[in-house]
Amino acid sequence: MKYQEIARNTIRTEMEGLKALAENIDGQFDRAIGEILSGKGKLIVSGMGKSGQIGQKIASTLASTGTPAFFLHPAEALHGDLGMIDDADILLLLSYSGETEEILRLLAYLKEHGNMTIAITGSPGSTLACHADIVLNAAVPAEACPLQLAPTTSTTAALVLGDALAVALMEARHFEVKEFARFHPGGKLGHKLLTTVGEAMRRERLPFVPMDIEPEELLIRMSEGKLGLALVGTAGNLEGIITDGDFRRGLVRFGSMKEMDLKKIVTRNPVVVEESMALSEAEALMKERKITALPVRQGGKITGVYQIFN
Repeated sequence: MKYQEIARNTIRTEMEGLKALAENIDGQFDRAIGEILSGKGKLIVSGMGKSGQIGQKIASTLASTGTPAFFLHPAEALHGDLGMIDDADILLLLSYSGETEEILRLLAYLKEHGNMTIAITGSPGSTLACHADIVLNAAVPAEACPLQLAPTTSTTAALVLGDALAVALMEARHFEVKEFARFHPGGKLGHKLLTTVGEAMRRERLPFVPMDIEPEELLIRMSEGKLGLALVGTAGNLEGIITDGDFRRGLVRFGSMKEMDLKKIVTRNPVVVEESMALSEAEALMKERKITALPVRQGGKITGVYQIFN
């Protein structure tokens, strides 16, 4: 069998697992969301082995999308870290078999102290499922592993179910871009979310030109501006834009600069954005409109140009 076919079969098996997961979503999911939203404490995620690794990602996603959460290793919890758990905290416990020793020992402690427990398990009849307050069924038809031993489809299902919890909580809390940015101040993503167009645009030496400029002079002004375009009009009255691409196409159309009619190659009513727009929003707009430069205004006047390079 070709390795490519093995890859396709693996993906198909996991897709079937996710279809089964979607069908298993029921009122228990709504209960889980309601308890988390009304909870007075934190959401603590715990799991052993591969389930623990999935749990770490789930906790991270929840914390970054508005739900205070962290991961607690169940073995470490039993050796002193139980002090991290307050009575008001809710525990999200992951165990596909529902019989993981460390998770069950942790569950016994939680029941004694009255903590709300939510289980993600593939075994609805397991010890974990029978004693947890809420059970989210993550059973899958088969693992992608040919030996049916290595957690593959089952860990994918648990991860997706965690994402479903996070997204539902985001919707319930009306979690918005500005809040996402508050939790992601670092790196490229945080930069785009927190930075405005006004902070990233070019302000100096903007190449404004009159509509009646000669083509030769236009070419000089475009070169001096080093933006690959000219702004036709004034800061208070932008009539259009001529890009270097427009100029080249005009040469082909008219045959020479002497014959070129700039009024017929200018892009009128170009997209203009405000300085206060988030960089991420501006770049999404540019991608949608398939443009690489945006005139920027403030107080009704053009104050800069934001440009991206492919």
